[in-house]
Order: sequence, then structure tokens, then C-alpha cells
Amino acid sequence: MGKAKALKDKLYGAAVLKMSFRLRGDEESPAFRFVYPGVLRDLELEDEAVERYIEENREAVEKAARGSTPPIGTR
Repeated sequence: MGKAKALKDKLYGAAVLKMSFRLRGDEESPAFRFVYPGVLRDLELEDEAVERYIEENREAVEKAARGSTPPIGTR
């Protein structure tokens, strides 16, 4: 069995996913509305916590959502 992700890693992943759709103006798209709730469920997160994480880490989240940040583990 794999190692459990830390809460901050879960929040980061969900926030980057959400921001990638937000930056394209696709938060109302069928793809987002299908994928994002499943991610929240699988990671056991609430959208409010993801939004709070985005507010507190906006620059890093936007940078990662634009593909400007190396994946976790290679930084």
C-alpha cells in the first residue's frame, strides 16, 4: 500500500486542478463538473478547504496550473 498523502499535498493537487480549469474559464464545463467532485471525494477534501488553500497560496497555485512548476518530488 502507498504512503498516505499529507493534507497540504492533497490540497495543492486539488487547488492546481481547479485553478487550471479556472484560468481557462472552464469551471462550468462538463469535464470539470465530472472530474473535480471525484477528486474531492477521493482525497477526502471539501471545496471550501481548497478555496482557502488557493487564497493563501495563489501565486504558487497559478504558476503550477500554468505548467511553470516542476512536479512535486523534483523541486
